[in-house]
Formats: sequence, C-alpha cells, structure tokens
Amino acid sequence: VQLVESGGGLVQPGGSLRLSCAASGSIFSINRMGWYRQATGKERELVAFITSGGSTNYADAVKGRCTVSRDNAKDTVYLQMNSLKPEDTAVYYCHYRDYGPGYATDYWGEGTLVTVSS
Repeated sequence: VQLVESGGGLVQPGGSLRLSCAASGSIFSINRMGWYRQATGKERELVAFITSGGSTNYADAVKGRCTVSRDNAKDTVYLQMNSLKPEDTAVYYCHYRDYGPGYATDYWGEGTLVTVSS
C-alpha cells in the first residue's frame, strides 16, 4: 500500500488547513486510515483516525478543532484542521492499517509539514 499526502504548508494561528492522503495498492475492505504527527524533539503521536465503517477517534489535543473523514470510493482520507495553534506545528503522517487473521499491518506516508506561525 502506498500513501501520498498533500495539503501541508504555512498557516497563521487561528487559520485552517486540509490535509489529504490517497492510498493505492492492495486496499483491504476492513481498514483504518488516519493521521499522526511528530513535532521536533517529540515522539510521533496520534491525531485522528477513521475506520472503514466510519468510526472516528481523536486525540484530546485536537478534539473540536479537527475533523477526519474519508472517501472510500477514492481510498482517500482527509483531515480538516481549524483554529490552528503554533503547537500544532509538526510533520503530519498519513497512516493506513489493515487487518488479517490475528494480525495488523501498518503503512505510512512520507509526511507533510504543517507550520503554524505568524
């Protein structure tokens, strides 16, 4: 599975940004797609994910400000980020997980940089 992200960039505090990630290759019908981020000097952390069934999960730090969604026909996941803060600055990585009998496999995109600064 290959993941290609787009939509990162520089935005002012309080602004909005939408990230997109298109998956290609052997996409399983039962999967989970989402976003992680890694700020300089910190560990990679979950931002949000959405399952193929539509269930979502968000990190406390972004609840109420971010919305994760997906287009199953396009195998694409989106992250709409609003009211951005300087602490949201990080490299954002697209993540895909599929499931087999007793195992799960993770795939990662190369990352897209989001910088929140005035």
